[in-house]
Amino acid sequence: MKRPKLAKLELRILEALWAQGRASMREIQEAFPEPRPAYTTITNTVYRMEAKHAVRRVRKIGNADIFEPLIAKDAARDSVLDEILSFFGGRPQPMMAQLVESGRLTLDDIRELEKAAAEADRQRKAERMRKSK
Repeated sequence: MKRPKLAKLELRILEALWAQGRASMREIQEAFPEPRPAYTTITNTVYRMEAKHAVRRVRKIGNADIFEPLIAKDAARDSVLDEILSFFGGRPQPMMAQLVESGRLTLDDIRELEKAAAEADRQRKAERMRKSK
């Protein structure tokens, strides 16, 4: 199944659900910092997310529906990253250049990224070696 495209508010609602596991509309709203979105905004958005299969209703306590996320945090992060990369022709290099030009990416950040990339490369090579045996 294709991952649904999520708006900023929908991602923030998922963040609240990932942190709590399951939550009512009121609990989701209270997870937001002040000024919080209106209760009706949260309600309408959660029901729209339910239609997109991003969340599901798991039970009802009194009048309160309890929801849980259907999308894993890593999957949502990958989807957002793919969308961002699409603005840069699908390639990370132009995006990184933009981050450097804007001052959001420093040399220290790049050094940390080099270490992480080298470690990920080592792990991929080790995994390929295990599979080829």
